[in-house]
Amino acid sequence: MILGTWNLENLYRPGGPFGPKDEAAYGTKLARLAAVVTELDPAVLGVQEVGDPEALDDLVGLVDGSWHVALSAHADSRGIRVGVLSRTPLRVLADTRAYPALLRPVQADDAGLTEDGAGRGFLAVETTTAAGPLRVAVAHLKSKLLSYPGGPGGGARFFPHDEGERARYGAYALFRRAAEAAALRALADELLAGDGRQRDVAVLGDLNDEVQAATTQILLGPPGSEIGTPGFPAPDRGDAARLWDTAPLIPAAQRFSRIDSGRRELIDHVLVSHRLVHRLTGAGTGLPGSGPSVLPSVGPDPAERRGAPGSDHAPVWVRVGG
Repeated sequence: MILGTWNLENLYRPGGPFGPKDEAAYGTKLARLAAVVTELDPAVLGVQEVGDPEALDDLVGLVDGSWHVALSAHADSRGIRVGVLSRTPLRVLADTRAYPALLRPVQADDAGLTEDGAGRGFLAVETTTAAGPLRVAVAHLKSKLLSYPGGPGGGARFFPHDEGERARYGAYALFRRAAEAAALRALADELLAGDGRQRDVAVLGDLNDEVQAATTQILLGPPGSEIGTPGFPAPDRGDAARLWDTAPLIPAAQRFSRIDSGRRELIDHVLVSHRLVHRLTGAGTGLPGSGPSVLPSVGPDPAERRGAPGSDHAPVWVRVGG
C-alpha cells in the first residue's frame, strides 16, 4: 500500500487570476498530474493547493479506477485548500483551522494584524485498509515565501523595501508556521487517542520546512527513537504519542521535494505512528524506481509559475506492508 502527499501547485481551472490562462495550458497541467498519480497508484494521497474543487474532480476523472475525495472547507485568501484522495471510502473526522485553546493569536504584519487560526484548514479523515482503520491528517503550513503589503494595485510585493522589513516579515511567517504546527500536533493527538502503538495514524503535508526545522520537530512529540538512531528498535513509553518523520528512509539522492533558487529541500513530509512505522517497507519522492525527481527551480515570485504544467513539488510517499 502506498501512502503519500503531493502539493499540486495552483490547481485551478483556467480563466481566474491564479490558474492557467487557457484550456490548452490547463489540459497539459492536468495530464502531467494525472500521469504521476496513475503511476504512483497510492491507496491514500494527501493533496495541497487545490484552488477549485472542480479542478480536482477534473484531475480524478483522468486517473483510472474509483476514487473517494474529501476536501477541507477552509481555504486561504487565494482559495487553496487541502484534500484527500483514497481508493477506499472516507469518513471526515475533523476539518478545522483552530489553534489549540491556550495558544494566543500571533502577529502577522507591521500593522499589528493577528491570526487566530491556520491560513489553510487541517483535514482529518479515516478509511479502512486491509490492516484495519487508518487515520490521516493533511496540512499545508504557512509558506516560507514572504509577501509584503503595498504592492502594485494594492496587492502583495515579493521583494522588501529593506532588510529590516524582510527580517520582520520572516519572523511573522515563522510565528504563524509554528502556531500551525502546534495546532496540527494537537489534531494528531486526537487521532492517536493516547495509543499510537495500536492505531495507524499518518500526518501528510507540505510543512514548508525541512526535517530539522523547529516547526517540523514540534510535530514529532516525545524526543528519541528517531529512524536511524540506536533507540529506534527499542520500545519506550513515548511510543504511544510519538510520530516518526519517514524522511531518513528516502534514499539520499531523492531526499528533496522542491528546488528553491537552485537549492534542493525536503519540505513535504509523511509522519506516522508507532504501529505504522514498523511496517514500512520503503519510502521515496517522485515515482518509485525512477531516481531523483526532475523539478523546476522556483524563485521568490510565484506569479512566474502561473499555468506551468505539472507541479513544482514532487510527491513524497511510503510503502506500508501488512
